[in-house]
Amino acid sequence: MARGNAKRQALLKRKHEKDLLLKKEEKIKNSETISIPQIFEEWLKPCRYKIGYGGRGAGKSWNIAILLVLQSLEKQLRILCCREYQANISQSVHRLLQDIIHRFGLSAYFNITKTEITCTLTGSQFLFKGLHHNPYEIKSLEGVDICWVEEGQSVSKQSWDILIPTIRKNNSEIWVSFNPDLETDETYQRFVMNKGDNVLLQKINFDANPYFPDVLREEMEHCKRTDKEAYNNIWLGECRKYSDAQIFKDKFEIVDFETPQNIKFLFGADWGFAKDPSTLIRCFIVENTLYIDKELYAVGVDLDQLPNFYRAMPHIEKSRIMADNSRPETIHFMKKKGFWIEGAKKWGGSVQDGISIMKGFDKIIIHSSCKHTADEFRFYSYKVDRLSNEVLPVIEDKHNHCIDAIRYALDGHIRNKKPMKFR
Repeated sequence: MARGNAKRQALLKRKHEKDLLLKKEEKIKNSETISIPQIFEEWLKPCRYKIGYGGRGAGKSWNIAILLVLQSLEKQLRILCCREYQANISQSVHRLLQDIIHRFGLSAYFNITKTEITCTLTGSQFLFKGLHHNPYEIKSLEGVDICWVEEGQSVSKQSWDILIPTIRKNNSEIWVSFNPDLETDETYQRFVMNKGDNVLLQKINFDANPYFPDVLREEMEHCKRTDKEAYNNIWLGECRKYSDAQIFKDKFEIVDFETPQNIKFLFGADWGFAKDPSTLIRCFIVENTLYIDKELYAVGVDLDQLPNFYRAMPHIEKSRIMADNSRPETIHFMKKKGFWIEGAKKWGGSVQDGISIMKGFDKIIIHSSCKHTADEFRFYSYKVDRLSNEVLPVIEDKHNHCIDAIRYALDGHIRNKKPMKFR
């Protein structure tokens, strides 16, 4: 009798395992086909350094993540995913890798925790580290097969000097993806301007991405029409020129940071006119530093779309929003939709006074996820005389939709037309 029960249990166990396998196979069969653009096929060949740089919308991060997931399924690898600043795991590529694993029906082959991803077939392991705050932890890492450095334009010389000797396993590789900023940046100098041996260097722009989304195409076309220099940098991956005309040139940093608990948020909104973008910015002040941690930005948002557009912003439902007062009818409409929204005060010279207040902070810290805000701070400039090349005391009326929203958010702090200290 006992033998009969054991035999039945063994048969049931085998049937259960077979059913699970069939479900896995069916899930993979019904999942989206995995494919990568032709330009990334070169990344399958062995090479010490693989560098992908260029403009926005090229799919660099997405396709690199796909390649790493596929390689982790083939053999046991230890893959280090890092960036210069990473305050927590949410600021890493952990979520991107997780999304790819789920999208392509591979969840059955990976164990995903809050801090690591492990392939249960091969034992491959994905680790996630920030370079700037963990130099000694990085130095102690052993046995890394592939190191992927995301947002490489921000990586300092000190971080590279620590990281490169750490990735010392035989046949180990360092993969770097980035959107260029200044020609003088360490990563651009190290891998593009002074390209060494055993380096795969590829400039990858949106035209290499067969899935370039329409929403980004609208932004790109708007940028192309309104500012050629910004278009060349943001979308074509050309280096930005550092200019004395840049208004906030020494004032801001673009980093990852954790937003404190129980902080008082300030919200500012700028309306989109015709093809101009609509923006909603969240910021806060600690000591005498202004932090910008969330942005909403979209071209072509119609009036009836604004409420849902705004609701994508965390903590917005019961917070006061200071908005451009030139559209009282829009403010009235948003009030009827349940938003606490008011028009920010304006006066002759209020733009200049707002800039003075912003420059009065010790520092302006922009979260790296706020890409449009960061772009504007890079390009917001005074006019330059074409003949004498002299910087004029006149502000260019462009690259200011997020910046205007920030000025509105600071309404009430701009008093007596001079910078104030905040505590």
